[in-house]
Amino acid sequence: MKFKKLAALGMAAVMTFSLTACGEGGGNSGSSSSDVNANSGTADNTAAGSTADSGAAADSGSADAAGGVPTIDQINVGEDYKDLTASIKVLTNRTDIVDTVYKGYAEEFMQLYPNITVEYEGITDYEESVTLRLTAGDWGDIMFIPTSVAKNELSTYFMPLGDYNTLDPVYNFIEEKTFENVVYGIANGGTASGIAYNKKVWADAGITEMPKTPEEFLDDLQLIKDNTDAVPLYTNFAAGWTMGAWDAYTDCAATGDPDFKNNMPHMSNPFAKRDDMTGPYAVYYILYESVARGLVEDDPASTDWESSKGAINRGEYATMVLGSWCVEQFKEAGENPDDIGYMPFPISVNGQQYAGSGGNYSFGINVDASDENKIASLLYMKWLIEESTIYLDEGSIPARKDGEYPSVLEAFDGVTLLSNSPAPEGEEDLFDNVNNESEVGINNNDYPDCEILEAALYGSRTLDEIMDEWNQKWTAAQESLGVEVNQ
Repeated sequence: MKFKKLAALGMAAVMTFSLTACGEGGGNSGSSSSDVNANSGTADNTAAGSTADSGAAADSGSADAAGGVPTIDQINVGEDYKDLTASIKVLTNRTDIVDTVYKGYAEEFMQLYPNITVEYEGITDYEESVTLRLTAGDWGDIMFIPTSVAKNELSTYFMPLGDYNTLDPVYNFIEEKTFENVVYGIANGGTASGIAYNKKVWADAGITEMPKTPEEFLDDLQLIKDNTDAVPLYTNFAAGWTMGAWDAYTDCAATGDPDFKNNMPHMSNPFAKRDDMTGPYAVYYILYESVARGLVEDDPASTDWESSKGAINRGEYATMVLGSWCVEQFKEAGENPDDIGYMPFPISVNGQQYAGSGGNYSFGINVDASDENKIASLLYMKWLIEESTIYLDEGSIPARKDGEYPSVLEAFDGVTLLSNSPAPEGEEDLFDNVNNESEVGINNNDYPDCEILEAALYGSRTLDEIMDEWNQKWTAAQESLGVEVNQ
């Protein structure tokens, strides 16, 4: 499967679109659910101590690293390995702050460990570039694990960080980078799935209530187009990875079911339209109809991610579909931080709205690094996710379960926050296998979402035709892999 996936990725890299090439993606997963408290901005997560019982998972899975390298729960930052000398490189997609904020984190850590040098490398076309560099092995020491790496490939590229049963009480969202009870990545915090918007623009358009259904949202976008000068929905198509963000809404947020993603490989026609306009079809319907009705930018090929931050701050753009991590960036991009808000995704299940909660990119450590660099990387990773100000700076849900939720989620009053349940034993990579075999690629790359936008823009295909094709591919993959279809 690894070679098939890398080959498919290579084909995707040379694909050309009539508008632009798309290059990055993301994903959501986790293992808990909670109701967001609008007063405290926190979720009902159980607090955990600073060190978990390392014997909790002794009966299943082994996360011992070769050469005496400890797991992340076995090290004490600021106390252990004070004489360690190493130089480590960290790869990141945050090119906008790599030489400022991230450099500041490194300098602060190096005051604690003066014999460890931390160097960052910012990468623009992150998903494509790091996937190609992975096979070389000498890419560096810490990276955000690209979404192209399937669960059963994690051990090929990344060192074990600990056992799932040991780390799950401590950290959020680790299920996504766990395989056979071994954790290979810890998320750089997390986000809730919703929509960033300019509150002033929405008010100027005459909108007084947040939309709860796809049609209500589309009607509101039309009001914005009719009553303001703002672009109702800015797709950020040219950036690529921003398009892949749509896939993250197709499970918990669109269904209210934390087991939906695990059940999807066994489903018959999971992309079919539902009468109540929930599920994946409803998410892609919003994207397709927004484009088809002319409620997005005039020329998607000319979009620019960096400048879009200031534009939504100034009220030139009304909405963007991205995780809650984007809010702090939009607030900091201009003189109107109070105008930036965040709303739940406009789908309701029996009258109830849900928001998927999942991890950002996960930190992983190079399995081929030296023991010294592995230990130095563990020290820096643990310091970064537990002791730095990274989550306050980025407005993210902290990596630790006892951390405070960001204030942006205070607006989700009455919305239930969900994360995807861990996959059943023996099916840890089943979704990946069916998804890759089908070549649909949801939550894997941004091509499916780009395909929908282009079809809507040019009128080349209807959404029903696209969804029918995806269902056929899904069915063929199930048959090829011998997967039981029971729904």
